[in-house]
Amino acid sequence: MNVPADLKYSNDHEWCRVEGDIAVVGITDFAQSQLGDIVFVDVPTVGETLAAGDVFGSIEAVKTVSDAFLPVSGEILEFNEAVDADPATVNRDAYGEGWLVKVKMSDPAEVDALLSAADYERLIG
Repeated sequence: MNVPADLKYSNDHEWCRVEGDIAVVGITDFAQSQLGDIVFVDVPTVGETLAAGDVFGSIEAVKTVSDAFLPVSGEILEFNEAVDADPATVNRDAYGEGWLVKVKMSDPAEVDALLSAADYERLIG
């Protein structure tokens, strides 16, 4: 299972890459493998300010739908157009082209409470 060391992780299987005061957020390789073939991603929260742990969208796979949870508080600035056009991008490249949203963090210190790669690997076994 791919768990990049330079990212932070939530217990809900989202990852977070910090770029200044912006967090790029997606679901982990483990999460996409558990969901299976992703056919639709819905992010109706662009422009909204949400708290860490809030649902920012949903991910629909062939046999299930899963909520996507925000790992840090902030304003949803952008939904990845590549994923909107081709949701399977998440299956192919969860940590690269398959990112879901960009968030202007309201409290960058929240990142410190997220899991390291090693902690996340322990979580998923």
